[in-house]
Amino acid sequence: MTFHSILFEGSDGSGGGAPSEAPSFFADLNLDQFIESLTADWKEYDLTPLYYGQLTDLDAIAYRQDVMQDLANLRVMQAVESFSGQMRTMRERLDQGKKFYYKHASQRCFLSAIEIYCGAVERLTLDLCENRVESRGLLAFRDCLVGYVSSLPFRNLVTEMEKLKADLSAIRYCLLLKGDAVTVRNPGAEGDYSASVEETFKKFRRTDEKNYWVSLRAMEGVNHIQEQILDGVATLHPATFEALDTFFTSHQMYLDEMIALFDREIQFYVAFLAYIEKLRGAGLSFCRPQLVQATKEVVGRDAFDIVLAKKLIDEKAAVVCNDFFLTGTERIFVVSGPNHGGKTTFARMYGQMHYLASLGLLVPGREATLFLFDRLFTHFEREEDISNLRGKLQDDLIRIRKILDEATPNSVIIMNEIFSSTTLQDAIYLSRQIVAQLSALDLLGVCVTFLDELASFDKKTVSLVSTVDPDNPAVRTFKLERKPADGLAYALAIAQKHRVTYELLKERIKA
Repeated sequence: MTFHSILFEGSDGSGGGAPSEAPSFFADLNLDQFIESLTADWKEYDLTPLYYGQLTDLDAIAYRQDVMQDLANLRVMQAVESFSGQMRTMRERLDQGKKFYYKHASQRCFLSAIEIYCGAVERLTLDLCENRVESRGLLAFRDCLVGYVSSLPFRNLVTEMEKLKADLSAIRYCLLLKGDAVTVRNPGAEGDYSASVEETFKKFRRTDEKNYWVSLRAMEGVNHIQEQILDGVATLHPATFEALDTFFTSHQMYLDEMIALFDREIQFYVAFLAYIEKLRGAGLSFCRPQLVQATKEVVGRDAFDIVLAKKLIDEKAAVVCNDFFLTGTERIFVVSGPNHGGKTTFARMYGQMHYLASLGLLVPGREATLFLFDRLFTHFEREEDISNLRGKLQDDLIRIRKILDEATPNSVIIMNEIFSSTTLQDAIYLSRQIVAQLSALDLLGVCVTFLDELASFDKKTVSLVSTVDPDNPAVRTFKLERKPADGLAYALAIAQKHRVTYELLKERIKA
C-alpha cells in the first residue's frame, strides 16, 4: 500500500491545499470557538486550517473514520502519543542546538536529536506491527514505516549515530588546574582514590550514610571556559570530532517528509479525541455517523451542542440532549417556542453535527444518520452595520438572496430568526416566500422563528417546539418536541401562572 497522508488517501490530498480562512458559517455555529479551544494545546502543529476543509466524498470520509476507530484502541493511541512526544523532544533539542554559538555543543545537540528521532521511528514501527490496526491510513503508514526503517539510508544513519555516540562517550581526559591556568591532557596512571578514602574513614561512620550530592541548575549552552576545554579535548581526539562535524554537515536533511507529515496530521485526530474526552467522562455520547446521499432521511439520538456542552460541564451544569429525525419528504425543521428555550442551540447543533461528519470526525450523540451536503449556509441575525448604508431588513434580504442563488438541492441551510426588525405581517410574507423557495430546492434546513405560521407551511416542514415545565411555564426544559406550533398555549400558561386569564380576571373583579 502506498502512503500519501493520514488525512487523504489519494496523492492529490496531503493537506497542502487546506483553506487558510474559516468558512463563513463558523461564527454562527460557534465552530470558531470550538476550533480555538480544540487547538489551544497544539499550536506548534498549525492544525486550524485542517478543520476548514470539508470532504464531499463518502469514501474519503470513511478513510478518516477508520483511522479514528483505530485510535480508539488504547495501545495504538499510546503508541502515537509516545511518538509525538519524542518528536516534540527532538524539535526542542534542535532548537536548543541552534541557540548554541559554540560549534561542538550545537553539533552534540544535533546528534542527540537524531538519536531521539531514530528511536521514535523504530518504536512506532514496532508498536504498529504488534498492535492490530485496520484502517487503510494506518496500514499504509505502517507498511511505509517498515520499509523506511529497513532501508539502507536509515540503517546507515542509525549505525553512524550509534558509533559516533559511542566514540564520544568513550573519551576520557584529565584537567590540570594550577592558578588560573587549565591544562587539558589525556589521562595517565591516575588512580581512583574514592575507594581508599571511603575505606580509611569507614571506622568513623556512626549513622547511616548521608547523600551529599548537590543538584546543579541546568545551564543553557556552555561558557567560555568550557568551550576552551572542549577545544582541548577535540585537539586530543581529532578523528572523533571530525566525524561529528562531518555527521552534522551531511545529515541536515535527515527528517523524512513522510514522517514529518504524519507527525503533524495525526494530531488532527488526537486533538479532537482529547477535546471530547472530558465530555465523554461527563456521560455524553459520541458516535460514528452514517453518511447518506441517496436519501435525506436524517436521525440524531441524544444529540447536543458540542461547544455549549463543554461550557456547561466546566460550570458543573447539566447538558440537555435532544432527538431529531426526518422521514419521507420531510426536509426543514421549523423551530418555535419561548425565548431562551433551546431553539438556537438546536440549530447550531444540527449544523455542527453535519460539519463534523463532513470532516470524518465523531459527532455528538448516541446515534446519527446525516446527509453529505455540498455546501452549508447560515443566516443568523446581525447587528445593523451603518457603514454599508443599508437598513437591517435590506441587509437580511441581500444576504438571504445570495444564499438562495448559491444553494443547491444538496445544501444545508440554518436560519435563525430573520426579519425580526420588520412588522409582523411583512415578516410572515417574506418568510413564507423564502421557505417556499427552500422547499422547491428540496434542501435540508432548520428555521428558528417566532412565526407559528411557518411551522405547517407544507409537507416538507416539520414543527419542533421548545417546551417548558407544565407546572412552571417560566422554567425551560430545553427539550424540543415534534408537535404543532402554538404560541398561544405558552402565553396561556404564563397568564395562568400570574392569574391574568379572562376567567381569573373576572373572578378577581367580582371579589
